[in-house]
Amino acid sequence: MNEVYIKRSVYIDRIKPHLGKPIIKVLTGQRRVGKSFILLQLIDEIRLIFPEANIIYINVELLEYDFVRTYDSLCQFVESKLIPEKQNFLLIDEIQEISSFELCLRSLLAESKCDIICTGSNAQMLSGELATKLSGRYIQFPIYSLSFLEFLEFHKLINNIESLNQYLNFGGMPYLVHTGLTQDVAFEYLKNVNSTILLKDVVAKENIRNVAFLENLVAFLADNTGNLLSALNISKYLKSQQQNIPTQTVLNYLRALSNSFYVYKVQRADVDGLKIFEVGEKYYFEDLGLRNAIRSFDYRRDVNKLMENAVYTHLLRTGYRVFIGKYGDLEIDFMAEKDGERKYIQVAYMLFDQKTIEREFGNLMLIQDNYPKYVITMDETSAGSSYKGIFQMHLREFLTME
Repeated sequence: MNEVYIKRSVYIDRIKPHLGKPIIKVLTGQRRVGKSFILLQLIDEIRLIFPEANIIYINVELLEYDFVRTYDSLCQFVESKLIPEKQNFLLIDEIQEISSFELCLRSLLAESKCDIICTGSNAQMLSGELATKLSGRYIQFPIYSLSFLEFLEFHKLINNIESLNQYLNFGGMPYLVHTGLTQDVAFEYLKNVNSTILLKDVVAKENIRNVAFLENLVAFLADNTGNLLSALNISKYLKSQQQNIPTQTVLNYLRALSNSFYVYKVQRADVDGLKIFEVGEKYYFEDLGLRNAIRSFDYRRDVNKLMENAVYTHLLRTGYRVFIGKYGDLEIDFMAEKDGERKYIQVAYMLFDQKTIEREFGNLMLIQDNYPKYVITMDETSAGSSYKGIFQMHLREFLTME
């Protein structure tokens, strides 16, 4: 555990107040976004705050812990490592690999034997295993790939348009700090991560049978990032490509991809009443680099898609609940809510002419409430200005906002 790492303070600061408290801390997120290293950083924090603590660490992916695969073997191992006269901390990496793990955690928590922190790469454990057996006794901390500011810090870059374009191209997988941002080397790594996620966290975990269709579906989502989709429309498209896939199968595979945090499903909601629409949603990728490893980043073709994706994941990182806004027959790219407040956001590459300006600002101008409204662009000359009370902001500036 003597790893060298770059501290991701935003997550440590969120989790640290809960250390030593009788509630399970669950770090969730896509594989390879850095959960394991945040766990190691938490060990260092525990040693600072509780110098006499007994720390039990289990990384299920390491061969030395291969025998810990069931709840009873987990309990036996932990019991053998507990020191009754000390404050015990149990940290488990990739806990979803242990069958019925929640039975052991419930017992340990009920008997106040240790403070428990774990990571997981599948959302199903929150709606299934943990929610059923440990409802109200855990707190979730979503972990994401690097934000733009973290990307600059990790790669020692300055905040300029060149760095932003690199972020849109390579994304924020933390390990890229070791490969460097050379196209061939970086994307060889990203392609391997794609394969690992799809095979381990989607195919194996969700019992996927038609792997070829899954790969085609991922490619379709990459081509249609930020477009309104439905399982029925995807099924119809596939039929036009001589692939006869039932709508329910499409739904199952989309859910499997979402469960692995590989993509995020964003639903439409009515601006006035927050009615959620069940038909028509958008999908965004957890990481831009993984998306580009499937479909190479063509700036002219893809920049607006990737800008939207970057705006969406930034809103997630900063704690917003995000919808596609629906106002009558009009669409607002993002309607984001946090702490009882709301903001509306449109994303456009450039505001080339008055017609474009009226289109991007016009939808926002029709909304009558007083919540802040933004148009995010890559237009350097007009950044920081406003149009009839609506802020225009460069993507670089937006990605540095809290």
